[in-house]
Order: sequence, then C-alpha cells, then structure tokens
Amino acid sequence: MTNSPQKVNVKVFSIPRLHDILPGLLLTSGLALLAESLHKLPSLSLLSSLILAIILGIIVKNSIGIPKIYQPGITFSLKRILRLSIILLGLRLSLPQVIEVGPNGLIIVFLTLVSTFIFTCWLGKQLGVNQKLTKLIAAGTSICGASAIVATNGVVESKDEEVAYAVAIVTIFGTLSMLLYPLFSVLFQVTSQEFGIWCGVSIHETAQVIAAAFQGGEMSGELGTITKLSRVIFLVPIVLILGLFSNKKTANNELKKLPIPWFVLVFIALMLLNSLNIFPENLKNSVVTFNHFLLAISMAGMGLKTSLFDIKKTGIKPFYLGAASWLFVSIFSLGLIKIFY
Repeated sequence: MTNSPQKVNVKVFSIPRLHDILPGLLLTSGLALLAESLHKLPSLSLLSSLILAIILGIIVKNSIGIPKIYQPGITFSLKRILRLSIILLGLRLSLPQVIEVGPNGLIIVFLTLVSTFIFTCWLGKQLGVNQKLTKLIAAGTSICGASAIVATNGVVESKDEEVAYAVAIVTIFGTLSMLLYPLFSVLFQVTSQEFGIWCGVSIHETAQVIAAAFQGGEMSGELGTITKLSRVIFLVPIVLILGLFSNKKTANNELKKLPIPWFVLVFIALMLLNSLNIFPENLKNSVVTFNHFLLAISMAGMGLKTSLFDIKKTGIKPFYLGAASWLFVSIFSLGLIKIFY
C-alpha cells in the first residue's frame, strides 16, 4: 500500500494586474477626491475627509450597489494601499519628538493607553460585544483613531462592516472631544500645558487633536500634536501582541504561523530613518499630504464593502462600548495629568 503524496498549500505573493484593479481603483479615488472637496465646505469641515470617504462609499454600496468588475480594485484599495499609507505614517514621527514629550508625558501616554485598552476589552466582554470589534474600538480609542483600527484589523481580521462601525464610533466621540474639551478646560481650571497634553493623550484623531489643542494657545497646540504623535509609536507593540494572541491552533493541535504585520515593521524602520533627518522637509510634507489622500482612498474602499444591514445586525452595544471607552480615556487621562503636573 503506497502513501499518496500530501497536498502542500503554498501562498505566493501576487501582483494584481492593472486592468483588473483599475475600475475599482478609479471609483475609490474618485470618492476620495469628492470627500476632500466636501471637507472644504464650511458645513462639513468638522468631519474629516476620511470619514466622509467612508460615508460616500456606504451610500454608493447601499443605494446602487457595486458591479463585480469593481471588486478587485476596491479590495486593492482597502488592503494594499492601506498598508502603504500606514507605512508612510512613519514620516510623521521621530524619536526626538517622542523624547520632547518628557518622562511625565510618556508615562501618562503609556498608562492611559494601556488602561483604556484593557478597560475597553473588559467592558466589551461584559456587554457581549464581538471580541474582534471590541479590540478595534479599544485600539481606535486608546491609540490613534482610524489608523489604529485599520492597522489592528491586519491581525484581528474582522469584517469590513465592523471596521467601518469602529471607525464611525471613534470619529463621533473624537469630534465630541474636539468640541467639548475647550469648555471643560475652563470648568476644571486646566492650564495651557495641561490642556495640550490632555488633548494629545486622549482625543482620537490627529486632526481633532490639532483643532482642539490650538484653542489653548500656540504652546498647547504644539504639545498636543507631539503628544498625539508619540501615541502612534505604541501602535507597533499593540499590533504585534494582538498578532501573538490571535495565533490559534489548527485541528491538528498545531500552532498556525504567527501573522506578523510586516507593514508595521516597515513603519518602524521609516520612523527610525526619519529620526536621522535624512529626508528633506519639503519631501516629507508632500508625502504626508499625499498619504492622507491614500488613506481616503482606503476608507472609500471600506465604505464600498460596508453593508448597512450587517451593521444593523451588529446592534447598539458597540456604540455604548465606544461611549464608555471615550469617557474613561478622557477622565482617566485628566486625572493623571493633575497628579503629574
């Protein structure tokens, strides 16, 4: 009796053909351009072009539908372009910037981030929210909004609808922080220095941090921006740890291959290179601006894969989780700032 040869599955990295991805890529790029234009309108300026791109994609998906010919390009936008944009975020951060926050600032960032992440995961379990969606909300609230959510999804592998839901939640509560923090800073007698750090350590999106922090003055705005960017560096260990914990066993009781998010590792390399000041400032500014457009393309792709019916099935509990997580990060971080400063 002879043994039949075992079938070996080899996953080969493939480059998609241009004519396959072009229709969907043109669609996502067009929606991204429209989102950038809408963001410039006074009535919509409070909404980032990223969330507008998601909304436009959702409208198209759930009104007229998406023909099959567009799907490869939409997937390319959501996967490949998104990973490239996360890598390019490394040009916005350098080690000297992180050091500039100071020991107390970094301690506050670390304690707030870890506590918020753990609290959100714990509460999500108590509320019965899907574990993957809970991790997305935890990452978005504690680290850096939509960018953290989509990077975390690289190892969590949640549904597109859940990713869009998580992005919507952090956008809503990040916007509330942007509007309410200046009022609460007066109520709680927060100094300009404390206000900048508070914005940087607890508001979700970078654009929201900048909009809020500079209302406290130039020093407050600069502190808020640097503190916010220092949070991004924690994206790396969080994603790597989540990748480790998502390493499940197969039916043969063997561990699956660890899903190492290579794009996060390249992000680290680019950040370290940026710390050496080898890139011209004009080049960095141009890349950062273009990268924001790449993120908008990815968000449009996410919207085009999002079914409102599936979001409705997810329920209201994740929204309650996002609200509780927002309150926790706001109150906890302000308490730490009052202690350390």
